[in-house]
Amino acid sequence: MVRRKSTVNIKSAAVSFIIFLSLLFPLTAVNSAYAEQPSGEKTQKESNIQEEHKEEMDIIDKVVDHHYVDFYFLGKLPLPHFEPVEILGIKFDFSVTKSLFMIFLSSVILIIILSYAASKNKKNKVPKGIGNMVESIIVFIRDEIVVPNMGKEGLKLLPFFLTLFFFILIANLIGLFPFMAQPTKNINVTAALAIVTFIMTQVKGIQAQGFGGYFKGLVPPGVPVFVLPIMIIVEFIGLFTKPFSLLMRLFANITAGSIIIFSLIGLIFIMQYAGAVIAVPFALFIYMMEIFIALLQAYIFTMLSVLYINMAMHHH
Repeated sequence: MVRRKSTVNIKSAAVSFIIFLSLLFPLTAVNSAYAEQPSGEKTQKESNIQEEHKEEMDIIDKVVDHHYVDFYFLGKLPLPHFEPVEILGIKFDFSVTKSLFMIFLSSVILIIILSYAASKNKKNKVPKGIGNMVESIIVFIRDEIVVPNMGKEGLKLLPFFLTLFFFILIANLIGLFPFMAQPTKNINVTAALAIVTFIMTQVKGIQAQGFGGYFKGLVPPGVPVFVLPIMIIVEFIGLFTKPFSLLMRLFANITAGSIIIFSLIGLIFIMQYAGAVIAVPFALFIYMMEIFIALLQAYIFTMLSVLYINMAMHHH
């Protein structure tokens, strides 16, 4: 019975992920302020990219977003560039950047894994391999995160929480492979994830208590009248501090790991052989830590999303 429910949850997570991606894409398609913007004089396509090979190790250049995927000694893959679109006097650049490319790649990998796990669990009476791993994660999120914090009514939102967890996990892990990058290093991506959670929080809160009841419940009962204006402002700001904490925590933790690894590798360029003796062991240690942090940050983001939505529904 548990296996059948988990198989259905895998299917629901896959369908929910496609819907989730349709919401995430418009929020992340606009190029990041961190993306390398081609100047008017350098718009001779990406032919000039080949001229950007440098001998020195530029850490910031490795962390920020770009309009190409860097394969280092194999060259660079230029990504499609479009003319900015002006909407209501604001220019939006929907060109594909490295972060957006990694979002699509993470999404394709995740859909393949979930579909494969669902098909395998249908055929096998006892889950094994990838199907068993995915089912174990689903059962953990359901029984240790969603149900204890939201009760049985939280099961309706389980596909959404599974989508959050699996997408963030794959997006964090993909950057640990050669030539790849974590899209969660881009603050636009983490902001989009936080906005999706924020929208879900407000929608579920209003559904549970009604429009008037939801906003009325933001202010604790029994507050003196002279304090009421201040409390309204504080509570209104509090609505936005929650998603802000989500986006900054994920962005900062993933970016910090990459900066530390590149800084250690930079010692090799400065100290040569002596730097290699110091840098390689420590870089490997941080790299192993990054695997754990990728899982931990996906867990924390999902856990906090569950708590925030539950608070909005019940105003604890």
